[in-house]
Parts: sequence; structure tokens; C-alpha cells
Amino acid sequence: MSREFEIWTFIVDRLRRGERVVLLVVAESRGSSPGRAGYKMAVAENGELIGSIGGGVMEVNLVEQARSWLADKGSGGTVTKTLLIDQEHRRNAQHPSGMICSGTQIVILKELSGSDLESVEAIAGRQRKGNGPRLVISESSIRLTAAGGEWETISHDEGPISFERDGEDTFSYIESLDVTHPLHIIGGGHCALALSRLMSTLGFHISIYDDRPSLNTLAKNDSADAVRIVESYEDIASHIPCDDEDAAYIVVMTLGYKTDAIVIRKLLGRRFKYFGVLGSMAKMATLFRELRDEGVSQEQLDAIRTPIGVPINSHSPEEIAVSIAAEIISVKNS
Repeated sequence: MSREFEIWTFIVDRLRRGERVVLLVVAESRGSSPGRAGYKMAVAENGELIGSIGGGVMEVNLVEQARSWLADKGSGGTVTKTLLIDQEHRRNAQHPSGMICSGTQIVILKELSGSDLESVEAIAGRQRKGNGPRLVISESSIRLTAAGGEWETISHDEGPISFERDGEDTFSYIESLDVTHPLHIIGGGHCALALSRLMSTLGFHISIYDDRPSLNTLAKNDSADAVRIVESYEDIASHIPCDDEDAAYIVVMTLGYKTDAIVIRKLLGRRFKYFGVLGSMAKMATLFRELRDEGVSQEQLDAIRTPIGVPINSHSPEEIAVSIAAEIISVKNS
């Protein structure tokens, strides 16, 4: 389950119980700010919270402000609040956050109640599906809106964001819910299961492919967004959309050498953002030698990362997943 989906599911659950929730969103971040645009957290009436807007004393202070809102029922609890918080991470700043790492950020605090349930349910559903409309937050509402049109954006970990401020507490925050990090794991064994569980927490949209319908690790994999049984790896190229090719991350970890070779041959020449193959140095040296003999260029082979992952002397599926995740994150953030 992705970080974003967990947060929205948390909010839906509390609103369905008739409780109020305060949503905190980093709308803008500059310099060495610990929170980046798009970071979110939610605080429930009982004090429980989920997510993070960067941590540290500045987060603690804003959580306490959210809790004080929720403790104050006001006029029967029917009036909800929205506030923009300017923070400067420096001593003696005009709006000090309590941190000294330099940089600035603007945080939205928005109280949500039962009247927002339908919108939040739609947002949670879209997070699970992973593409399409945009999340829109203003001082007066929270909603989904159709994709399309031109808008100024700033980058963040999950996708593009637009933030415009018209007054002290008048603003428009727009976040694309398109999938920006599609991860295709070809082979659904133990390493794929461990990698799915890890990458699902990092904002990746995960698709698993395997030709073994009765594989127990496929049945256990509740972290992937899609699990697809393929009749033959000979057809694997048709399952990887061409329209997100430049943004796609490919990890090949099938049952063995023969099926790895089939997948590599079928995907060679396509320009993925990341193309990695799990295998020992000896195995991959043999495979690359065969491919060269078949006329595959060195340029095409150089596009494949293998042995996959950063060298941390990993052994277990979970350790291997960490090494692969670290390499993918390095590519994503480069």
C-alpha cells in the first residue's frame, strides 16, 4: 500500500466514523527544507496521526496546532478551518519553524469533516487506481478535477504540483494524480514480493508479470497494483506500455537464465528510465556474450544494469530488495 493511499484511507475511515481530521500538506518548499512539496500527514480527533511533512520540531508544533483545532468544537463542530503556515528554518526569522537547516516552506492546514467524505473517498480511489484527475485544495474546498489544460508546475516526489497564493489564506493547490513512477517487475518470486512491499511505500505504481498462475508468492503479493499472468514471456513487450516507456522502471527476475534471456531479447532497444536484471556476474557475462554473438550492440547492453542493485553484500530477498530500491531511487532522483 502506497504512502499516499494509506493517508487518504486513514482520512476516509475517520470521516466515516463521524470524526473530524486535519490534513497537513506542504504546498511549497525552497532551499534546505525537510518537507518537500506534496508531503502530507493527517491528524485525527483522538490524536492519532499518519504521514509526515518533514519531521522535527516544526512538524511537532503543527501537529499540536491541528490537535488544538480538533479539541475545540467551536459552534457545534460544524465550522471547518483552513490555514496557510509560512515557515522559515532559521533563528530569528519572521516566521521561525524552530529548525535551523535554512530554507522555507508553506504548509496547508485543512480541517475535514463529514461534508468532505465523498470527495475524499474519490481521492482515495484515484490514488489506488493511480492516474487521471487532479487533487485540488483551496481555502473553501477539497476535490478532484478533470485532467487537461496548461498550468505552472513545480516538481515533487509523486508528480507535478501547482501552488498559487492570492492572499494571506486564499490559495489554490493542484496536484496531478498521474502515475509518474511505473515499476514493472517481471518474475513474481520471493525477491519480487520483497521488492513490491518496499517500493509500494515509495510512490511507485507496481505491475508484476509471471507465467506461473499457481505461484504462492503471487497470491501473497498485496502490495502490487496489478498482477498479470502471461502465457509466455515471448509476449512480454506487449504488456509494457509504450506511452510511459521513458518513465518506466523495469526489473527482470524470472525463474532462471532461459526466461531472463527471453525477456531481455524482447525488451532490448526500448529506452526505459531503468532496466535492471537480477543475476550473478557469471550468469550475466554468459548471457551478454550470447547476445553479442547474435549482433546486439554494446550500446544496447550498456543500457542494462546488472548485477542489479547497489553492492551491499545482500543475500536474503529483503536485503536484495533494499539494494535494488536504492539503485532505482538513485536513478529517479538523478
